[in-house]
Amino acid sequence: MDAVTDAPTASDVWLVVGLGNPGPSYAGHRHNIGYLVTDELASRMGSAPGKVHWRAHKSGRAEVVEGRLPIGGPRVVLARGRGYMNESGGPVKALASFYKVAPDHIIAIHDELDIAFGTLRVKLGGGDNGHNGLKSMRSSLATGDFYRVRAGIGRPPGRQDVADFVLSNYSTVERKELPFQVSDAADAVESLITDGLEKTQQRFNS
Repeated sequence: MDAVTDAPTASDVWLVVGLGNPGPSYAGHRHNIGYLVTDELASRMGSAPGKVHWRAHKSGRAEVVEGRLPIGGPRVVLARGRGYMNESGGPVKALASFYKVAPDHIIAIHDELDIAFGTLRVKLGGGDNGHNGLKSMRSSLATGDFYRVRAGIGRPPGRQDVADFVLSNYSTVERKELPFQVSDAADAVESLITDGLEKTQQRFNS
């Protein structure tokens, strides 16, 4: 993994943001799949599984891991905010400014209610569909024209409140399948970076 202390000058840096809430009490929630995927990507950069070394960015607003994806490929900054989901935009804007990353080189990984658990969708741009993390990013960046890797969690069963559903742990059955979805989402991020949107959608939007 690259050791980096100053902002790079290259214009081809990618900023990959895992949306979620900080702290152990949120770690297993459906809303935090973005964190799980960025951990998987960090391990692919060279961190030992379960021993990802996130470091505080000098902005104080996010944690980052820097390296290349795939190994030897483009420069990538993995990031997650140190605040809550609905405050995601500020840290993302600060990182995009520091690393000189345009919106078309930003990838947000997030949970998606309208997609079945275990499946993915990848797209560029669009609205926030009620997702507070995306809403904050769109507001802070003044655009929605960034990539999204949308990890399906499905709709809550019965009359369960949506907020309660996303801020609750995966079911026992889902936890058995979750590693496969996390791995697929990480593959989708790498594919976006190396192969572009069309090929990635053909592979994952099935």
